[in-house]
Amino acid sequence: MTSTLPTPTQHATHAVENQPPPLSPYDASDNPALLEGLRREGAGWAEEDLRGLGAHAGSPEAQEWAEQADVNEPVLRTHDRYGHRVDEVDFHPAWHSLMRVGVAGGTFGSAWADERPGAHVARYAALQVWGHTEAGHGCPAAMTYAAVPALRHSPALAAVYEPGLTSRVYDPGLRAPAGKRGLLAGMGMTEKQGGSDVRANSTTATPTGEDGVFTLRGHKWFTSAPMCDVFLMLAQAPGGLSCFLVPRVLPDGTRNTFRIQRLKDKLGNRSNASSEPEFDGTVAWLVGPEGRGVRTIIEMVNCTRLDCVAGSSTLMRKALVEAAHHAAHRGAFGARLLDQPLMRNVLADLALESEAATTLTMRLAGAADRAARGDEAERAFRRIGVAVGKYWVTKRAPGFTAEALECLGGNGYVEESGMPRLYREAPLNSIWEGSGNVAALDVLRALAKEPGTAQALFTELATTRGADRHLDDAVARLGRELSDVDGIQARARRVVELMALALQASLLVRHAPAPVADAFCATRLGGDWGNAYGTLPAAADVTAILDRAAVGR
Repeated sequence: MTSTLPTPTQHATHAVENQPPPLSPYDASDNPALLEGLRREGAGWAEEDLRGLGAHAGSPEAQEWAEQADVNEPVLRTHDRYGHRVDEVDFHPAWHSLMRVGVAGGTFGSAWADERPGAHVARYAALQVWGHTEAGHGCPAAMTYAAVPALRHSPALAAVYEPGLTSRVYDPGLRAPAGKRGLLAGMGMTEKQGGSDVRANSTTATPTGEDGVFTLRGHKWFTSAPMCDVFLMLAQAPGGLSCFLVPRVLPDGTRNTFRIQRLKDKLGNRSNASSEPEFDGTVAWLVGPEGRGVRTIIEMVNCTRLDCVAGSSTLMRKALVEAAHHAAHRGAFGARLLDQPLMRNVLADLALESEAATTLTMRLAGAADRAARGDEAERAFRRIGVAVGKYWVTKRAPGFTAEALECLGGNGYVEESGMPRLYREAPLNSIWEGSGNVAALDVLRALAKEPGTAQALFTELATTRGADRHLDDAVARLGRELSDVDGIQARARRVVELMALALQASLLVRHAPAPVADAFCATRLGGDWGNAYGTLPAAADVTAILDRAAVGR
């Protein structure tokens, strides 16, 4: 740690001193856990591009785009000046800049068109690096990526739309999809009366008589990125709840009926337009078998849930970088904050949590990549691992971000620091694609209905048997919890938390330096920890943990 306090500047009334310099420019890819995971999971070939994207993400230009996109929120125009219905959402130029680089950088759907092993790993690494800018545009990135495997249930539709969805060209504007160089996809599942209970959906789908073509009538309660080109929607067809492709512009160039009633006034994620659309005679194409809508769209949900894990991991890393930078350049009581034992304990504890989240994300990305290439064992592990990670990592982000913000003191509480934007964003991923209870119950559902998932989880955990007594005890305890099925639903959060911690600990024991793995196992599994960050035991090698995190330098 070689940073020094900045040189004061003189004003007429006082000297400005002891204020950190701007963090930017910095390299958002400078994260050992991320880079090692990239190589380990088969995408080392993408490292050069990832480092270039990291330098761009940490540049003053990209950080300014992030701030401007958040401050200048999207605006809905339901009608033009003559009274015609247009249902357009206008975005600040900064949003389009972020989208353009994100699409070109491979954070959207291009991995599905890349035959190299590790393509999906590279995509998730890029997502975590470019996510150091602004989280809102990560929503259309997630949905565009996730739409491809769901759309493949109807090969004829995939043949038409997949080339645009996997393009690295950002081509905004509502036009006939066939004439665009790149397409974006959204998703519409929830309705006001049902929320996560999508089987309570009331939107109806009526056959037109043309094979596979229906018209929709109804509404959706939370449809993000309404300016996407196509959407996957759930609606009640004669044969039951079904999945449909809904383009904003029909093949002949006419507008489909997609009436945006209003945009949501959200806690965070404010750069991204989330809307309440209504449908009345809206043309839609059936995707997958009629009556199997949930099964058809579930592959999309599995993908977007992994994006939730990656998004929270990214948020934590960005918050840690900001906190450590402040501590490296701010002095108090005669020394840098970063040199003071208690602050070092706090930052090291945050670094442990961040590395655990990143390492789990990259392991899940590797499983997703191998599952996409036909590996059934990895498919089973991805099924259980993504559900566990969705529950746990997304839950850790709000408290983590609050602690990181506190490291900046009052400076962190003002908007100019950027920390309030991270704090407002932190709860989102735990809610999106199923809140905590939904995620925990999904784990139990996978264990009950897909026996291979339990085997995949315990096979993964068995790789580190005997390496750490706290981990061995946790795995044994997990086995006992799962064997006691009486009242397990009420214990779902307890069980899934234990799964997550055991899985993270196992990964760190295998892949992280000993000081990191030992401290994580002793605290998160062994109980030698308090109730807040910064309560690592005296035995923890704080210096090694901070050096490993590559922050505050």
